[in-house]
Amino acid sequence: MKRFELVAPCHFGMEAVLKKEIYDLGYDITKVEDGRVSFAGDPEAVCRANIFLRTAERVLIQVGRFRAVTFEELFQGIKSLAWEEYIPENGKFWVKKASSIKSKLFSPSDIQSVVKKAMAERLKEHYGREWFPEDGAPYPVRIFLLKDEVMAVLDTSGDSLHKRGYRTMTCKAPLTETLAAALLLLTPWKPDRILVDPFCGSGTFPIEAAMIAAGIAPGMKRSFTAEQWTNFIDEELWSMCVEEAEEMVNPDVQVDIQGYDIDAEAVRAARENARRAGVGDLIHFQQRSVSQLRHPKKYGFLIANPPYGERLSDKEELPGLYRQIGEAYRGLDAWSMYLITAYEDAERQIGRKADKNRKIYNGMIKAYFYQFMGPKPPVRKEAGQRRSE
Repeated sequence: MKRFELVAPCHFGMEAVLKKEIYDLGYDITKVEDGRVSFAGDPEAVCRANIFLRTAERVLIQVGRFRAVTFEELFQGIKSLAWEEYIPENGKFWVKKASSIKSKLFSPSDIQSVVKKAMAERLKEHYGREWFPEDGAPYPVRIFLLKDEVMAVLDTSGDSLHKRGYRTMTCKAPLTETLAAALLLLTPWKPDRILVDPFCGSGTFPIEAAMIAAGIAPGMKRSFTAEQWTNFIDEELWSMCVEEAEEMVNPDVQVDIQGYDIDAEAVRAARENARRAGVGDLIHFQQRSVSQLRHPKKYGFLIANPPYGERLSDKEELPGLYRQIGEAYRGLDAWSMYLITAYEDAERQIGRKADKNRKIYNGMIKAYFYQFMGPKPPVRKEAGQRRSE
């Protein structure tokens, strides 16, 4: 069976989370770079990675890497790659995106034009024809230049993997599904412990948590571009992987996941999105402000994406809002709290320095993931365990 070098981009700073996900799927990591993890896999790995990975943005097949500092070197390097192993005679191929960082070649439109021309020349020689109908399956190409190294890849996913298919209704400043899942996986939260998001918006944190708890694969209800690549990925592989995902779902899981928001429209959107994700029965949504946050349970988790003050009119309200967050947190017995925010005065207004924080980019906004650690719950004794043990 054909082997590939697969590349999975992710949010900067989330490489370790994605690396563990790939290991857990059973694949060998070949390279970890800023914002992406590469691993070895076969056609089945393409299907499984798209369906099961929660924190990857896409799954790409690396066609080749080489160095280029001139457009002639770029042309010859692209032409030397075995595009015919992937693109059939009637395949529709184009350079969907080109990016350049710290490289001598920096014009995306010129890079796209040269790459398309070089690919066409290679395929002309292989198929012995002067033009192509391009009326078959789509084969989108992406080109990355970093410090004059060119990486040419085929995009197997199509729409970004954060588009699970459930979030048709959104609110302002939404968190992507992939980033929400990555942040959840960074915490020690387990489904047997309560989880509350007091700024749930369209419900992304609670929905992703419920999907993790129920074993629902994020990509099992959507389609991917590579499903049309029947020339080297068997259609049956996709069906087999979806069946695998369906068998892993635990419909009887018991969880306590809650989402609050002061905006009634946001709560309505969150409920609808949760229903579409298949976890509507696992989450309790309620219209409530953070100042009303109370809970009798111990050892819970609070995770949220509170307002950052993107608009000037909102900035005046931030100190009071973050003081309310701090007051609510102090009223929770032995809880942990995790916040992603770009508000630089968050810790001072909350009234406590975070135990950990890490820089995160939410889109183009530089933010921090503040981690306030509560105590661990006592270890439960197994049934039948002797008192002397």
